[in-house]
Amino acid sequence: MNSSQEKRIAGSKQFKDLLAVKRIFIVPALSFFLLTFVGFMTLVGYDPELASHRVIGTVNVAYLFALFQFVLGWTIAGLYLMASEKFDRLTKEILSQTNSAKIDAPRGAGE
Repeated sequence: MNSSQEKRIAGSKQFKDLLAVKRIFIVPALSFFLLTFVGFMTLVGYDPELASHRVIGTVNVAYLFALFQFVLGWTIAGLYLMASEKFDRLTKEILSQTNSAKIDAPRGAGE
């Protein structure tokens, strides 16, 4: 793929739509993960007594929340894996349209 094709793809409506679809998943997932992580740090930093409250045996609230971070990370990764099937399909459509010169490029792109 040469530079003019890359510019034509990057400027196309289809590619911008692909980025928008990815953003719809990535921004909320990242925001939720970061908010829970910051919440965990805030809990431990500002209320260590609550964080050290025992729930079951020697397992405390902070330990459960830390384990939740792992579960949440793997869950988001799994959801992204499922969503990536759609991203891959859209990418293949863009590439096939590029190969057949049907991509909706703005005027002057790739010239």
